[in-house]
Amino acid sequence: MKGCCQMKAFAGAPCGTPVLILILPLAALCTFFLISSPNHFQYFSFFSNCQPDEVSDISLADPPEPDFRLLIGILTIPNTYKRRHLLRMIYDLQRPFPRAQVDVRFVFCNLTTDEQREFIALEILAHNDIIILNCKENMNEGKTYKYFSSLPQMFEGEDKPYDYVMKTDDDTYLRFDNFLESLRGKPKEDMYWGSGMPMLDQDFPPFMVGTGYILSWDLVEWIATADIPRNDPAGPEDIYTGMWLDKAGKGLNRYNMGPRVYNFNGTEAKDFLPDTIAVHLLKQDFMWAATLKHFNATATIKPSILYHV
Repeated sequence: MKGCCQMKAFAGAPCGTPVLILILPLAALCTFFLISSPNHFQYFSFFSNCQPDEVSDISLADPPEPDFRLLIGILTIPNTYKRRHLLRMIYDLQRPFPRAQVDVRFVFCNLTTDEQREFIALEILAHNDIIILNCKENMNEGKTYKYFSSLPQMFEGEDKPYDYVMKTDDDTYLRFDNFLESLRGKPKEDMYWGSGMPMLDQDFPPFMVGTGYILSWDLVEWIATADIPRNDPAGPEDIYTGMWLDKAGKGLNRYNMGPRVYNFNGTEAKDFLPDTIAVHLLKQDFMWAATLKHFNATATIKPSILYHV
């Protein structure tokens, strides 16, 4: 007796209805998998005789092009393992980012201890989100210049891998919905985005504060090759980045996001703005906890008998 899958009756098994009772469910199951999931059919090896001779490929439509591609470099130091773990969770829980390609990387200088080399190697294996620059760890002695100037070589051979590159700190909380929306429709050349000092020109700030600022990719390429930043790399990094651009007449498309980018000022609701893009100077855990609570970062947690928070 034959079904979809050829089967032989067990020796001595009676013919007729009992055999049909055994075969029909198997034949129906085989037919169901063939119709509903032809590409997965290969995994059911016990139905190997039922596989079709040819399985047609299912072509998936290419994802739409993002509005922009953004590299976020969080400048930090090797030993801040706890802070990196926190930031990964915070930013991963804000994904997906609609119509934007966003890559978050932690950036520091050369590793100096065996513990750092081993532990950070684990981070790289687990997350692949580390950039290690060839420099001695510092804040205002050229690390930001090294970051920007190293990127074109790191991505050598790629045709404009990003539209924008951000420098920010590990004590900054980014609210990605407002943050990414503030970038949509902005020029992708000669663009300088950030928060200007309140007491300075707000329409065309001479520099953007170090909380977080963005350069278009062409400006990153310019920093990597120009004499102005190369000859004067060390100093207050945010002021110097603006100074390089001002001296060269670059970064003419400037976008000042102040006051939506601001320093932590307290734990009460009045201390936060509803259209916040970023909160800076989150130096201690209670500051992070207050900020995350205000913006309902954990509001989607579901009740469970496994925990109570």
